[in-house]
Amino acid sequence: MNKKCVVLLSGGLDSSTCLAVAKAAGFNCYTLSIDYGQRHLAELNASAKIAQLLTDNPHQVVHIDLNSIGGSALTDTNIDVPDYSKTQADIPITYVPARNTIFLATALAYAEVVGANAIYIGVTAVDYSGYPDCRSEYIAAFEVMANLATKAGIEGNKLEIMTPLIDLSKAQIIQLGTSHGFEYGQTVSCYNANAEGEACGSCDSCHHRKKGFVQAGISDPTRYIN
Repeated sequence: MNKKCVVLLSGGLDSSTCLAVAKAAGFNCYTLSIDYGQRHLAELNASAKIAQLLTDNPHQVVHIDLNSIGGSALTDTNIDVPDYSKTQADIPITYVPARNTIFLATALAYAEVVGANAIYIGVTAVDYSGYPDCRSEYIAAFEVMANLATKAGIEGNKLEIMTPLIDLSKAQIIQLGTSHGFEYGQTVSCYNANAEGEACGSCDSCHHRKKGFVQAGISDPTRYIN
């Protein structure tokens, strides 16, 4: 495998599918998780296990303290994670300001270090929560910036931001990962999971995940608190 990529791996359903897709495409995958001060470590624990199962390279974890900034239910424990609501605001309180920009910038630095010419990120513009940094125009803009801002880019070693899930529904994502032999029982998507990785079943992320398994016609392996 001469092709190298960095996969942003949160331990959730979408990013894990990205890893399976990248591996199937023949990439030598370097996984990267960001410990950004999120409410729980269950996703990070899951990402380490998934990386160990699917890659031969050391799993990288970078610590960035977004908890000190707050502004999101995922980083500020004084803000409750809301239950899913059809009438929620376009951009819910679970949006973490500039999160994907910070994640992609970190992945860009790691890509230069390991000599990767692609970054995989599991953003989707279909079944998502309205986050502005999950849109295709944002990804395209970041890719342009990345190739202007790096030594690799100006030397002609262009980097591509890969978003294989961006036009897929949650059901299609689950079907895609399953077609590559990935089993989702080890993933954690819940915004409010407990220390054992059990999902709350009522947050926005849990809603989309449960709906996805139903629509995909695949048994939901998620462990729920109740």
